[in-house]
Amino acid sequence: MLSVTVRELVKSTAPVLKTHGEALTRHFYARMFEGNPELKQVFNQGHQQSGQQQQALALAVAAYAEHIDDPSVLGPVLERIAHKHVSLGIRPEHYAIVGKHLLASIREVLGEAASEALIHAWAAAYGQLADVLIALESQLYAASAAKAGGWTGWRGFKVVGKVPESAEITSFYLRPADGGPLPDFLPGQYLSVRLYIPELGLMQPRQYSLSDAPGKRSLRISVKREAAGSGPAGRVSNRLHDDIQEGDVLDVAPPQGDFVLDVEAGTPVVMVSAGVGITPMMAMLNTLLQRQQEGGPARELRFIHACRSAAVHAMRDEVAQAAGRHANVRRHVFYEQVGERDRLGVDYDHAGRVDWQRIAHDAVLPEADYYLCGPLPFMRAQHEALSALGVPAGRIHAEAFGTGGPGC
Repeated sequence: MLSVTVRELVKSTAPVLKTHGEALTRHFYARMFEGNPELKQVFNQGHQQSGQQQQALALAVAAYAEHIDDPSVLGPVLERIAHKHVSLGIRPEHYAIVGKHLLASIREVLGEAASEALIHAWAAAYGQLADVLIALESQLYAASAAKAGGWTGWRGFKVVGKVPESAEITSFYLRPADGGPLPDFLPGQYLSVRLYIPELGLMQPRQYSLSDAPGKRSLRISVKREAAGSGPAGRVSNRLHDDIQEGDVLDVAPPQGDFVLDVEAGTPVVMVSAGVGITPMMAMLNTLLQRQQEGGPARELRFIHACRSAAVHAMRDEVAQAAGRHANVRRHVFYEQVGERDRLGVDYDHAGRVDWQRIAHDAVLPEADYYLCGPLPFMRAQHEALSALGVPAGRIHAEAFGTGGPGC
């Protein structure tokens, strides 16, 4: 338990961290990668270049300082961080390295404001936070190793299928190269995939949502090709699309992630996605239909998806067939750009962006849980719209692609 003095000192830095936290975290990452360059292979360098990782860490550090009296309120955030850390192979010994560079960065960025008492207070606070995360991650590592077909760290998976889903998204079907069994997972979880990127001279990890139900003969991930420039962003997705073929072997970490479907409930489910955000929704949809075919409840399902045009509409036929075969499944597909050959009611259902006023009569269901996935602006818009329609906050579950979840 931290002393009152320590907690007050840490809390006193919360306003500074909210204002200048990103400068601190940029300094921290630059310092850490200079002192421990081997960690460049652990962290997504695309997020480093874009500033996403620095911003995410700055917000997390400021929130921890603000809630130091009761860190339990940050439980959901810490659980999500723990899943991400396990997916990247972060181990207890890494915390000492991070702590050293974080404390040094506080001293170097704050200058005279960083008194010895403040540094000691943050050392104690960081130690408490590290202990919490190490304990959470230990449980996740143990669970991954104990399940049938489970493991920890990286394991070779052979690409046994490569299927284009749209102009931007390609699915990869993976099986263990060692011939062992596949692991179980929860619909909504993701895999980390690690590739060597020659232009960077580094192994680079990325997270991709599992896009089909568990219990199949292979694991499926569906990857969007991201624009690649001179930096690290988009390098992994482009290498997967261009260079990785059937028969190649990828490094894969066990399934992780806390954005998961409640498969045991019997209440309605509304899935709302945009672009590549459709991938975890496919795992959820196929899991529910699989359980239904095995005698489980026929839960009311609404599948709402937004994309720019038919060219980038992935899994169109798969969703259409599910809606056509099951009376409890209805879809609402929105195209921002409708082409001359696009068939209303077949390829898409609505022109424009997701408009809840047009679909609320069918898609806002009593006691339903809403699962949202897509770019952050899309997520915010859907959350606001659902809240305005009276959907309780506890019924809205969201996964934004970026530093907190699957990326590209």
